[in-house]
Amino acid sequence: MTKLAANLTMLFNEHPFMDRFEAAARAGFRGVEFLFPYAFHADQIADKLNTFQLDLVLHNLPAGNWEAGERGIACHPDRVNEFREGVDEAIRYAKVLGVKQLNCLVGKVPQGADADTVHATTVSNLKYAADMLQEHKIRLLVEPINSYDIPGFYLTRTQQAIDLIKATGSSNLYVQYDIYHMQRMEGELANTIKANLDIIKHIQLADNPGRFEPGTGEINYRYLFKMLDEAGYDGWIGCEYKPRAGTVEGLGWRTEHGI
Repeated sequence: MTKLAANLTMLFNEHPFMDRFEAAARAGFRGVEFLFPYAFHADQIADKLNTFQLDLVLHNLPAGNWEAGERGIACHPDRVNEFREGVDEAIRYAKVLGVKQLNCLVGKVPQGADADTVHATTVSNLKYAADMLQEHKIRLLVEPINSYDIPGFYLTRTQQAIDLIKATGSSNLYVQYDIYHMQRMEGELANTIKANLDIIKHIQLADNPGRFEPGTGEINYRYLFKMLDEAGYDGWIGCEYKPRAGTVEGLGWRTEHGI
């Protein structure tokens, strides 16, 4: 059965962040996700989750200076200590918030960096984070991102993510599969998901072009939802899209797609 989580970074932006939990619950969501919790005290967020009976299904490790355009630092050879400190911080939040999986945005390749060193750094950092999270029974996910939206991002394709996972040798590293990003990079959505369902532990959605609601673009979401149910996917699907005309006004796609 399809389980949708509202991405509170993208949805319900009509409200201040701490008010989006109530808005999501009122709209019928039982799960939420967001990019980062670190601007707030963990207990504040936990209170919102408890009050509105919501599961927090995912957030990211710290990803550097987001406002300055950084999109992760796992591939930065000169920032390994900062990355490891971020892993510790993410674990502290996850334990308070009850989240069972965290995503790592590996980042944009530093200008002038040696390709082999970048690869080795990424593998080492992912292994470290996966091992640390495993001690607390938290999964680590890694997400390919399209290079049109984020030029220079190191991890851009599903097979590259699979190869990184194999290179770490970790049993606690999985794929976060974002349908929108992978439609832009490689297509072949259904077959790729089915072939790798054992290592895909979280899915996110948005249509293309525009990154709007399902049903606004070229992706056949009715088919994908049916395929995921038939394939036995039992994880959450995060709604990480830009509402075209207001969050609540755009939620009709759920009924139209049989959810």
